[in-house]
Formats: sequence, structure tokens, C-alpha cells
Amino acid sequence: MNKRYNRIDFLKVLGLGATALSMPGLILRCRGRAKHPNILLAISDDQSWPHAGAYGCGFVKTPAFDRIAEEGILFTHGYCPAPQCSPCRAALLTGRNIWQLEEAGTHASLFPGKYQVYPELLEASGYFVGYTGKPWGPGNWQDSGRKRNPAGREFNLKNTTASTSEIGSTDYAGNFEEFLRKRQNGQPFCFWYGAREPHRTYERGSGLRAGKKLADVVVPPFLPDTEAVRSDLLDYALEIEWFDTHLARMIQALKERGELDRTLIIVTSDNGMPFPRAKANLYEYGTHLPLAIRWGERVRGGRVVDDLISFIDLAPTLLEATGLKVPPGMTGRSLMKILASKESGRIEPDRNRVLTGRERHTHTRPDNVGYPSRAIRSPEYLYIRNFKPDRWPAGDPPGYHDIDDYDSPSKAALMEQAEEGSRYLFDLATGKRPAEELYAAETDPGCLHNLADDPAYEQVRNELRAELEQVLTEQGDPRLLGYGDIFESYPRFNRMRELEGFRERGKYNPEFIQEGQRVPDHLLPDQR
Repeated sequence: MNKRYNRIDFLKVLGLGATALSMPGLILRCRGRAKHPNILLAISDDQSWPHAGAYGCGFVKTPAFDRIAEEGILFTHGYCPAPQCSPCRAALLTGRNIWQLEEAGTHASLFPGKYQVYPELLEASGYFVGYTGKPWGPGNWQDSGRKRNPAGREFNLKNTTASTSEIGSTDYAGNFEEFLRKRQNGQPFCFWYGAREPHRTYERGSGLRAGKKLADVVVPPFLPDTEAVRSDLLDYALEIEWFDTHLARMIQALKERGELDRTLIIVTSDNGMPFPRAKANLYEYGTHLPLAIRWGERVRGGRVVDDLISFIDLAPTLLEATGLKVPPGMTGRSLMKILASKESGRIEPDRNRVLTGRERHTHTRPDNVGYPSRAIRSPEYLYIRNFKPDRWPAGDPPGYHDIDDYDSPSKAALMEQAEEGSRYLFDLATGKRPAEELYAAETDPGCLHNLADDPAYEQVRNELRAELEQVLTEQGDPRLLGYGDIFESYPRFNRMRELEGFRERGKYNPEFIQEGQRVPDHLLPDQR
């Protein structure tokens, strides 16, 4: 555990988070020859910000993440652009917010080829580019005219024996070493390590069988504090540790090759934990993620940075770090000054807002419509605007499928409590929500107390609402420009359930196609 945080610090840090990176135009020089930094981006799948040792968490052991944080920067307020896998990954790759990405801004849809991604730009400049595990996805990149996944060339052939029956067999670290063997001598690389852990499902009781203790668990305040939920959280923790183990092996591989200090390493996740009121929600446990960055002597270690940063800042940062020009369409802002600084705390005072959003997650409502929302986070507050408050936010009852099903004991515990008459936590996770929500996120990280209608917070609410609307309008968000239902038209290429209305997999919903919208003929629905 990082010595900078004790258990009391951990309780305090439940209002903190993670962040991003940058280093514009720095080119390492050796013997007069330009040397560009290697890049290793490590992304776990569904991990909220408190759950790493460097943040003081006692029931998750993450020595590799903690090392990156200790030898580099630990970020406390980093936010994913969307609390879902594919929209967040698309935003990270392009440096754009989800409302600027058309189909790629919703879950399991297309990834339009017109949007540049940083791995392709680096490859064009001479970098060797590849990935292992989960790249951009789920979704369909082929029908957008792309020749491969936006994350790069696939390296997934090597397998290993997993620690539980529900962890995949992909040998992420072994595939990274194969990637390194394939590149030309001295060629700089850009590698995407996308673990599939701790995404559900979990082997029930695996955390306990590995020696973890129920008493060590800190249960988020929006979940029932029961033995089943605590055990579920231990199973989740064990899968985070699997991700961290492969990261440790990758760090060692770089050290053995003498390339650790010339490699810019970023460790984070794609969205929050797969539990009720976390993943697929704009609350803190859905968008607030862990993040640490190490870059040898280029980034002074032992620092903790509190600036609010969105992961759309990563793409422009990586481009500037490698000496490339940032395309004008990227909305993200390079983190050069933060990485180059020697200070901790707040480095750039104007980094005091981040925006997040979501559209459709799974197919869980008639006609395959989503739950459109946008949010703005200040240093103290989280303001959320729900555009369709008449819809069920976690999906229609009785399934509530926007909460990961997959044999979830925590979801089952909520539903059991509701059946027994204790509905408070169940209603927080599944009940209809007002058009506006406001939380004192630093002191209420569980986002339990909505202050939007409290007269004492009227000015805060109005200021954040106005700022959110202004930025969304400037960035061309269809939800603010009067044609937001275009998001409902976009196809979904994953599972479709037997719900009423439109449910054709991989097809545009004709009811919501907008005037002038271009739709490929083969993706129009079948005419019966």
C-alpha cells in the first residue's frame, strides 16, 4: 500500500479520483539521433477510482499500479467521458467527447472511419502499434470502412492458466512480449493493454478462497452491506489484481530490455465498477477512475495531482509527447504543464471542470432507446441533466438490464431487499430520476443526496447548468441543438432482447433517422 495514504486517508479519498497526461513536443535525443518515447496504455475493464492500493484501499492489492503512482504521478480527479466501454474507448482514442462522435458515442454501435485515432497517427509517423485483450469495443468497426480495430494490430495468440474459472485465458503479458519481438530494432512502440477484468462475470467466492477477508471490504454507501455483497466485492477485487499482475510482468519486460525509463506508462480503466448505481451511471462510481502515469526521468515521481481531467486529454497528450501535431478536431487538452511540473496538488487552476455523458447502454427499453444524460463536475459538485426523466434509468422493470446481470449477487441483494419492503437503495439504483441532479460530490461520493431543489444550492445549480449548456452547444451536442433523437437511430450490434418495438440487431431505427442523415442501405431495417 502506498505509504502516503492510511485508512483515514482512504475514507477521505472517496471523493477523489484519477486523471490523464501530456508532454508536448519532447523528443529524447541520444547520440544526435531523435528518440521518441514508447507508450504503454494499460486499461482495466470496469474499475472505480478508490480500488487500488495507492488510494488507500485495503482489500485490493495492486503493487504494479502503486509502483507507477510512486515513481510517477497519482491523479485524484480523473474522469472517463462516458461510463460505458465502447463510448469511453472511442473518446479516449479520438480526443473527442461522445456527443462529437456520432455512432461511436453510443454503446456497441459503429466507429465512423472519418474520426482520427492516435494509434493510427503514431503508426503513420513510424511507431509500431498493437494491442492485446480488449481493444475498442464492443461494436462494429468494419462497416465504417476501417481496415482493423482502432486500437491497432491484434496480439492475442498466447494463453495462460487463469486464477478463476471466469477469468479469461489470454496471456496479456506474454502477448506484449510477442509484440516487442515483432517490432524492428529500436522502433518506438505504442501498445494498448486492454484487460477484460474486472468485467463480470466472477467466480462466486473466489476472493474468499484466495484468502481475502470480508471485514476488510469498504462497501459503497449505495449497496447493501451484507455478506453476499462483501464477497462480491472481494471477487471483483481479485480480478483487478489479475489485471495488475500482468501489468507487473509488462513492467519487468521493459526493465529487462532497458526500455522502462523511455516508456510513457499510463494505467487506468474505461468506466466504473459493474455494480448498481456505478457503471452506466454518471455518478462518481461510474465515471471517476484510477489513473497513474510514469515516464522515467521526464516526469518527477512521488507526486499527487488534484486537477480535474477528462480522458479525452490523453490523445492530444500522447501526440504532443511524441512530437506530432494535434489535429484541430480533438477537444481534449494536452497535460504538458502537469507532467512537466514538479509540484503536487492543483497545477493548472483552470482545470476545474470535466464533462461526461451517456446515451444507450444495453437493449433494455422498447424501441431500443437509451437514457440520455450529461454531467459537469466541478471541484466540489456534480450536476447531472437527464433529458428523458420519464424513462427508467437502469432499464425497464423487471429486468433493469442496464445494471450488469451476469449472476450479480449485489444486484440480487438489492432486489431481495425491495421484495422484503426495504426499497431505499433499490430505488436509488433503479427508480426514475428528476431532470436535474446536484451532489456535493467531495463529501457525498456515493451521490445519495440530491441538492438540485434545495434553495441553499440554487446558485450552484444554475451556474453549473448554464456552463454545461454553453459548452455542449459550443461542441455541437445534438441534445442541445434540437435533434438529439439521432442517437436513438444508431444501430446496436450486440444482443437484442425480446422487447416491444424496434429490435433489429445491427440496423438503424427508421423512426429516429434525421433529415440529411446518411445511412448505408445494408444497415436499413428489413422490410416485411
